[in-house]
Amino acid sequence: MSGIPERTAFGVVVGLWAAGLGAAAQFGKVSVTFPMLGEYYGGGAAIGFAVSLVGFVGILFGVTAGLIVARFGPRRSLIAALGLGALVSAYQATMPALPLFLASRVVEGASHLAIVVAAPTLIAQLSTARHRGLTLSLWSTFFGVAFAVLTWAGLPLVAAYGVGALYLAHAAYMAAMAVLVGALLPRDVIGPGGAFSLAALAGEHARIYASPFQNAAALGWVCYAGAFVAILTVMPPFLPEAMRAGVIGLMPLAGIASSMTLGVWLLRRVAAVRVVMTGFALSLLAALWLWAMPGGAPPYLALAAALGLVQGASFAAIPQLNPDPQAQAQANGALAQMGNVGTTSGTPVLVALTGAAGIDGFLLFGVALFGGGILLHGLTARARNRY
Repeated sequence: MSGIPERTAFGVVVGLWAAGLGAAAQFGKVSVTFPMLGEYYGGGAAIGFAVSLVGFVGILFGVTAGLIVARFGPRRSLIAALGLGALVSAYQATMPALPLFLASRVVEGASHLAIVVAAPTLIAQLSTARHRGLTLSLWSTFFGVAFAVLTWAGLPLVAAYGVGALYLAHAAYMAAMAVLVGALLPRDVIGPGGAFSLAALAGEHARIYASPFQNAAALGWVCYAGAFVAILTVMPPFLPEAMRAGVIGLMPLAGIASSMTLGVWLLRRVAAVRVVMTGFALSLLAALWLWAMPGGAPPYLALAAALGLVQGASFAAIPQLNPDPQAQAQANGALAQMGNVGTTSGTPVLVALTGAAGIDGFLLFGVALFGGGILLHGLTARARNRY
């Protein structure tokens, strides 16, 4: 299928979103069981890589994943990635020796990348222009929803049956999603994109990042990802202990709520890039409020809600700027790569700034990232105007 469809395939879109929950759980299952893994494997610095290896794979191969999906087609890439994810999670359920467990996380990183590139590409192609803001905003919630489900349902499963039970349940879910996606998607959603040449990778990277159409969402996303994860990780000690857990738990939900309500409403009326820039501007104002009132809940929730506008609109910007499905897959690969750069680097930077300057360090961090997001989108918009 090519071009814009006459109807949005909402059932298929929800199925793809459900597959995305499995991809988010590839991160989340280790995050929520991290203390148990430390006890099982005896702690030590090496166990820390159990979480970060998936992110490092994204940094190294995010654009490569986009190129592979563009070449071989999102449908077949997605089914293969889900199947691979099921096999890896089933292997991890056996609790292998730590070096083998860490090696499996590298393979899982490849599976994760293919899913988060292929699924939003398919969602864009299965949605009418009118509904893309809604469907891609729905897609953008997959991480927050998956972490909530793992906390509410996964941890009781671990408490009752052990870590292996959660990983085995995840394997079954991924296998079911591979079957579901294969049944839902027609074979001709997007055809293969030609031969894949490893020799051309460096040139393809340079071309994608030189294009203000393909690089725009990714350059803004690194600011979003770096800020959101770092704030959730580093800022809780500035809150009173009695409200700390509640506020931090509500922040992802505030982002999802604003993305699916105000964000969807705005995306039907203005260009996605403008919504992203609006979200960054509101985030900057919320950061100033948080700096002035670091012990109050409202500025944290306001900041999360403002970033929710960036969250959904960034995905919606990709098909608006790149009508061609292959270009969308490549842009989604760049977004995945830059997202991993942000999540990996943002937290240590904010730790260093707050350690040196306290709440003033947070203000510097917020001004740099939120102002940087506005600046980067402004520069890429100016570059697009020259075409």
